[in-house]
Amino acid sequence: MHRVAVVVQPGIRSFDLAVITEVWGPDRSRLGVPRFELRRCAVGTAPIPLPGGLTLAPDRGLDWLGTADLVVVPALADPADPTPEPVLAALREAHARGVPVAALCAGAFILAEAGLLAGRRAVTHWSLAPQLAARHPAVLVEDAPLFVEDGGLWTSAGVASGIDLCLHLVRAAHGAEAAAAIARSMVTGPFRTGEHAQYLDRPVPPADRTAEALSAVRERALRHLHEPLSVATLAGWAGMSPRSFARHFTAATGTTPHRWLLTHRLDEARRLLEVTDHPVPEVARRAGFASEVTFRQHFTAHVGLGPRAYRAAAITAQAAPKSR
Repeated sequence: MHRVAVVVQPGIRSFDLAVITEVWGPDRSRLGVPRFELRRCAVGTAPIPLPGGLTLAPDRGLDWLGTADLVVVPALADPADPTPEPVLAALREAHARGVPVAALCAGAFILAEAGLLAGRRAVTHWSLAPQLAARHPAVLVEDAPLFVEDGGLWTSAGVASGIDLCLHLVRAAHGAEAAAAIARSMVTGPFRTGEHAQYLDRPVPPADRTAEALSAVRERALRHLHEPLSVATLAGWAGMSPRSFARHFTAATGTTPHRWLLTHRLDEARRLLEVTDHPVPEVARRAGFASEVTFRQHFTAHVGLGPRAYRAAAITAQAAPKSR
């Protein structure tokens, strides 16, 4: 995923464009991140007006989408605005060639307009989900996840979830270390998964002592992932009963303590497979899994590859040229 094409047209959201540019634009090779070639692809070469009085200069035509390793589609500020047919056709052609296509926030409307999401799962900002479903009834619209993938097409919810999706795409293609390095440079967290809730029905007040206790528990748990942590253990650290702790934890994070632990343990296992030569049983132990069998089952289900195959792919990717 070294060549990244961002689809630009009049009216795209400046925030989405900024997120894409910040993730794939800077040269972070000194941090161990592959170099990316990010190109702004449009119908023509004329400057493109953006909301807020900004303009953007394209540097490639739409034909570049078919040669890219990833196509990213920013949302239009008004999702009701139509997208030019040449853009829709270029997206269809890129997808037909097997190029992954990711849309941020209301960018799902553009993929739906291109006919790419018919019969597929998709998300957008929760407040726009009913509108997307009404305009494109063939799309299987969900309003809860932060991002989803279906058939090589990625869609994300609103604003910050676009960052989550972009980092996830980097992590999937280049490993947890690369994604973490980009996240650190952006001063954002690299670990929110698509299964997190888009919003919380009962937000925890910023100064709430329970929120502070839960944050401390999460930080402590990350330092002790190799240990056999249970909900009862975490609840004890917070000074709560397991039932009360699980309720507060889910309300604060949008996921259960068990799933949160599993996600972080799998991320740690990925890191160990990428940067160490520890045998798989040792990786399982250091990541906190009770047995190698359990580790293999969870890792394969989550990543799509077994631990050894993942390590082999990571070694191949690291040995590949950093740029084209």
